[in-house]
Amino acid sequence: MHDDAAVPPQVTEDLRGMIADAGITENVDLIARILVTGVGLGLDEASRLDLKITTAALTEMRAAFRLFAPYADVPKVTIFGSARTLPDHHVYRAASDVARALADKGWMVVTGAGPGIMQAAAEGAGPERSLGVSIRLPFEERPNAVVAENARNVAMKYFFTRKLMLVKESHGFVCVPGGFGTLDELFELLTLQQTGKAEPTPIVLLDEPGGRFWHGLQRFVDGELVGGGVISPDDFDRVFLTDSVEDAARSITDFWRNYDSLRWVGDRLVIRLKTEPTDAEVAELNDRFGFLLASGSIEKREPLRPEREDDDRLDLPRLVLRMDQFKVGSLYRLIRALSDLGSAPSGPARAA
Repeated sequence: MHDDAAVPPQVTEDLRGMIADAGITENVDLIARILVTGVGLGLDEASRLDLKITTAALTEMRAAFRLFAPYADVPKVTIFGSARTLPDHHVYRAASDVARALADKGWMVVTGAGPGIMQAAAEGAGPERSLGVSIRLPFEERPNAVVAENARNVAMKYFFTRKLMLVKESHGFVCVPGGFGTLDELFELLTLQQTGKAEPTPIVLLDEPGGRFWHGLQRFVDGELVGGGVISPDDFDRVFLTDSVEDAARSITDFWRNYDSLRWVGDRLVIRLKTEPTDAEVAELNDRFGFLLASGSIEKREPLRPEREDDDRLDLPRLVLRMDQFKVGSLYRLIRALSDLGSAPSGPARAA
């Protein structure tokens, strides 16, 4: 068995020469690492099955990256739900309506491109505002007609590459009642958020009017997961439960009204905003959210040195705090409070 160091230096240089011959000038180091890793797989004598998985995954990711690239500056929301939901069901109409509401605000809607809720969301958004990431299954229908109309779909063989693309590009998520697939996506989102592998994004659990599906999940979370001590009491603060289409859409857009992004610098959390809060507003935030702090207070600050070195969104105002990382679930409450500040921008909110 070999490691990357076993790839002969001359081979690496030859690969760099091939990259130059291809006319590639950006991110050459990363392209070279991809090629060197491929050579390493050969040196490892990886099985044909392992190589087929690797090849298919890279091919699918490239196709998905190319599909999304023209819309990099457009905020996107992914809508999850059952492929079995019929058009006459209340949640079908709810999914269609929330997709339409967000599309009207300038968002694009990403779905799994299949039937049921996926088709409902694509219908609501319309073909010009829909992107699809479908899965090739022996019993699954082809991409629905709305997504297929403008060929804005990429088909995946593997669920893990599909899940990556359904999550990677989106600034918000709406889940309507569904089966194993819907719950799998929801818990994947929550796991990524809880472990800090993904930046905070709004997650809405939307039900039909008077529906109790997601309330059943909340009872289980509160009674069994929080009660059993396997998650923190504020971990489910990351989601917003509603049966209102209007509130669901507003929850997605308002999350981004004032919040732009965050970054950890050592033990300090830097929150970048669209507008600078007043001193009085910062004092109020400290009164309301002091319980989140491991020490010190929430402060307005200039960009920290690592941010300056990386030229990382230096034009934005920021708040800096030392946060108790066991209370990171409640960070969502702080982000939403930033949208309610008098200094926050008015009008339709868009993700950064």
